[in-house]
Amino acid sequence: MPVTDISTDAENLTMTVAADFAAPIERLWHAFTDPAQLERFWGPPGWPATFTEFDFTVGGKALYYMTSPQGEKSGGSWEFLNILEPHGFDVIDAFADADGNPIEGMPAMRMTFGFESTDTGSRMINTSHFDSAEALEQVVAMGAVEGTRMAMAQLDAVLQDLREYAQGKGTRVELLDDTHVRITRLVNGPRELVWRAHHDAELVKKWMLGPDGWEMTESVVGTEVGQSYRNSWAPVGDTEGEPFGFEGEVLLIDAPRRAVTTERMQGMPTQTLNDLNLYEEDGATLVTVLIEYPDKETRDMILATGMADGMEESFARLEREVLEPTRS
Repeated sequence: MPVTDISTDAENLTMTVAADFAAPIERLWHAFTDPAQLERFWGPPGWPATFTEFDFTVGGKALYYMTSPQGEKSGGSWEFLNILEPHGFDVIDAFADADGNPIEGMPAMRMTFGFESTDTGSRMINTSHFDSAEALEQVVAMGAVEGTRMAMAQLDAVLQDLREYAQGKGTRVELLDDTHVRITRLVNGPRELVWRAHHDAELVKKWMLGPDGWEMTESVVGTEVGQSYRNSWAPVGDTEGEPFGFEGEVLLIDAPRRAVTTERMQGMPTQTLNDLNLYEEDGATLVTVLIEYPDKETRDMILATGMADGMEESFARLEREVLEPTRS
């Protein structure tokens, strides 16, 4: 976790975030001033940002919105006040509507981004200056502290070369809090094909099988919001176990980047929210699945089934059976 400190100062009406990174100051600067890189971390897990405008000049504006798993949008704007490469920049940060106009009744603040070199890399100091104690309290009450902490925790993956960050590390499971788990796996193939492998029933049947000894008996995919999907498996040969399956509904589709679905075991009422994100760099795709569980007990019970091991075997099969043949 790169964030070392988040503090609020009611007397000086500020919120300050300090974070250390094992990357040079120039690399940190580019992460904060390139909208394509900002989109990968500016927004907590489950609320990724999309920048629609980025005029990085004094007096220029950046417009963005963050999208929830249910498709809700929360917009924001930056007006650049000064820029001093690579040491920092200042903006007026405001909540914005779909047209980029400030939302009445929502606080605006002056936000300073400062970057400095350290013995181990670089440090960011981000300070938000509020007009009143009420504005500071409003932003904190909206979850700004924890949201910022979780957003900045995504920066390590951005600052490193993607293959350096994830190649050869298999399927990784991160417990973000009691109900959220992030699963990541780098697969050696282009995003368009990885997306199709998740949304083409014939391709799904080739790789989404978990451990050896199981076959997929049914695959009905959902490719539009509101559609249902259903996948079923059964043991083959001497494999022990009972047939089972999962089903759910599509809540959001942003091909080939993001798909959000509900998921429940067939015949069971308990469901999770699965947020699939795909990011491609240098011919490899980072698959990220953010799972929201109804409670900690359900989270622990499902993880204890060996779910991550089964996902790793499926991802390995995806590379072997679907992606590698396209390179021959």
